[in-house]
Order: sequence, then C-alpha cells, then structure tokens
Amino acid sequence: MTRIAIIGGGPAGYEAATVANDLGGEVTLIESDGAGGACVLYDCVPSKTLIATSERVNAFRSAATLGVCSAEGSEVTVQLEVVNARVRALAASQSRDIHDRLVREGTSYIAGRARFAKDQQGRTYAIEVLDEFGAVIATTEAEIVLLATGGTPRVIAGAEPDGERILSWREVYNLAEVPEHLIVVGSGVTGAEFASAYSEMGVPVTLVSSREKVLPGEDPDAADVIEKVFTEHGGSLMRHARAQSVTRDGDKVVVALTDGREVTGSHVLMCVGTVPNTEGLGLENVGLERDERGYLPVDRVSRTALPGIYAAGDCTGVLLLASVAAMQGRIAMWHALGEAVHPLRLKTVAANVFTNPEIATVGVGHAAVTSGAVPARTVMLPLAGNARAKMQGLSDGFIKLYCRPATGVVVGGTVVAPQASELILQIATAVQLGLTVSQLAATFAVYPSLSGSITEAARQLTRHDDLD
Repeated sequence: MTRIAIIGGGPAGYEAATVANDLGGEVTLIESDGAGGACVLYDCVPSKTLIATSERVNAFRSAATLGVCSAEGSEVTVQLEVVNARVRALAASQSRDIHDRLVREGTSYIAGRARFAKDQQGRTYAIEVLDEFGAVIATTEAEIVLLATGGTPRVIAGAEPDGERILSWREVYNLAEVPEHLIVVGSGVTGAEFASAYSEMGVPVTLVSSREKVLPGEDPDAADVIEKVFTEHGGSLMRHARAQSVTRDGDKVVVALTDGREVTGSHVLMCVGTVPNTEGLGLENVGLERDERGYLPVDRVSRTALPGIYAAGDCTGVLLLASVAAMQGRIAMWHALGEAVHPLRLKTVAANVFTNPEIATVGVGHAAVTSGAVPARTVMLPLAGNARAKMQGLSDGFIKLYCRPATGVVVGGTVVAPQASELILQIATAVQLGLTVSQLAATFAVYPSLSGSITEAARQLTRHDDLD
C-alpha cells in the first residue's frame, strides 16, 4: 500500500485525500487550522455566507419596485454580531463535516504543522509534525507527498492588522457592530466582494483602488457594471490611490496614500493580495526550491521538480480558486497512483466574483479577443432585454458569448447577473465539450428565464454564420 502524506487540509488537500483513499492509498493528512483549511474557516465559506446576508438585504430594499412594502417608518437593519456568529458557526460546521468524512474514509488526520525532517534517508520522505509551540509531536514517512498549504493575507508594513479596526479577511468576522464607515483597500476580487457586500448592507464604504477601474483582471464591461451599482448604492471609489500606511486615532482609522491624500473611517479592511504558505516547510531538507514570489512551481499534473512530491492550491500560484485547488489535488493523486489523468486545462475553468451583480467567466476573455490574440466573434446581450429580468426588476448586467470565426465553436463567455455563478455552467459545458453556437442555440431553455439569454446569444452568433 502506497503511503501518502498530505500537508494542508483545504480543498486541494481534502479532495486529494478522498481520491487517494478511493484508490487504496494509506493517507495521512496534516493540518494546523482545521479541516477545510483557510478556505472553509476564514475565506470562501465565511465570505460567501456574509454575502448571502447582503443579498437578502438588497432584495428587501428593492422590493418596493415589485409592489412589496414594509410598515411605514420601518427600515432594514443588520445585526452584524448575529450575522458573524452564523458565519463562524457555519464555517466550523463545514470543517467538522469535512473532518468526519476524511476519517470515515480512512484518512489518518493529524492536527499540527508539518515540515520535511532534516534527516532524509532511503526512498521515502520523512515528515515531522509540530504543535503550536514548535515541538515535534509526531513523525511519518511517505512515498508520495502533496503540499497543499494554501495562502495567507498579504500584510503591508505600517498597516498591520490589529483585529479591532485594522482588519484582514481573517479578522473581519469578529466584528460585533456594523462599521460606521468602512474603508476597503484593494479593488481586486476580494476587495470588490467585501466592498459590495457591506455597501449592500447599508454601510458607507470607500473602496481604495490603485487602478483606474475596480477588478482590473476582469472584463472591463463587467467592471463598469459593478462600479455603477456600487456607487449608485452609496459606495465611494478612490481611483489611482495606493495605501502607504494605516494608523489608529481613537475610534477612527486614517489611511495615508502614497500621493499625500488621506481617508478616514471607523474600520479598514486590507485586501491587498495573498502570499503562499511555503515558509517553514523544511523544503531545503529535500532540495525543493520556490520561485521568486515564494510559490511552488508545478506542471499540469501537479508535479514539482522532485519525484514523488506534488503541490496543489494557492501555494502553487495557479489561479487562486478553490475549484482549481481541488482539481489540482485530485489530478495529483490520480497521477501519483497510476491512474489515467487529463492535465489541468485552465481555459475551461469557470470563475465567479460574488459582487452585486455577480461576474462569472469561463474560457477566452475580453482581453484576448480585443487584442487579437484569439480570433473570435462575439455578441453581448444586455440583461435589461430579458423577459425574466424585467419581471424581477433587474436591469444591470449582460451575457457575452465568444465563438471561433470559422467553426462557431464556443470558446468563452461572461455573465453579469444575479446568480451568475449558476448561469455560467451552460457556457462552461459548451467550452469543455467544444460545442458550437448552433448546438447551444438548439438547446431548449425555459421561458422565461435568465438562461434564455445564453441560448439567444448563441442564436445571434448562429445567424452570423448564415451571413458569412
């Protein structure tokens, strides 16, 4: 029986453990925070639970347009202590479920931090497990090792989180009261999601962006929609603004910008990126090197440069998404244990930004098409023209679809809409299977439905075929 050590219990680690157990491996998983890792305990699960609350608040506030009104003088209020208690409880429950499943399937689960031991002998890798004080509490050996240690919030010198008013995404769920004025530093996915969520809950939010637009890595048409909704709902956007330091001033925080400007609020949430958890793993004891940013380089089947050592998830720097981490972990175990495996295909990965409205993408995107790097025909349908959207009082968003000029094969798309994360699956399936716009157009969509705009977009591209 092949002995397998998995260091890290997030999506990459626990999905890898499930595959390895199914294939008859002897699996030991080592995790310091809890089953599910940062994704379940501090990141994806908590943030999307918080966002679910903001969605309910937004639905209630916009209900008047559909003829639903509350009693005169009543307002929607958010009890953040109750919200965050639910967030923490749900995260803990999910972590327990993952732990129990792993143990039930045969995984040997060890709580602690792992590192490669100094003395490496023979054809196996020796691993030490340390407690919170750095004392060795267990040792294990394995023929196969998967490093799935994830990442942690990047900290700017002079803006270190204090857990009270200067926060990262690890501390934000300890707030007992709604901030009087929240400053969000960083306009990438994490910053945009938190800014949107708190703004929808009625909190005055200032989003500090170092770029001209929020979400610089997304379709600019989608970013425009998010900016429009965010500012219409009371949010403020500071462009070309880079934070230099954050200081406490009583019950206020002052964010100093590199251009001399300052912005004052009651709390600041730092969303300035993630750094990989690759320190302290004893990599030097086995001769495994990191890249210049601290990530562990891997190939498309999750192999590192050393035989028998794989890596998956945020510690590799390959698309920092839970779904990608999980797939990397599964691929690693399939490959390590001799199963047939398809290498990771990033062009088929569906991603979502959980703002209001959501942005979902898959395959070839706006930048590749407009630059000419990928020849493609495109159609963009505003959500405002969709019958179901009109019934629901929705006007912000669109469906965008890309296909090959000659063959009509669907190569990508963008959905900006409520629940875009659910709608993108149709386009992702078409990209994964190489379907043509004619095949997608011939698929029955429910009428009325938001997804009907996807088949309508395909029909419009099909009509372009007829004209060619």
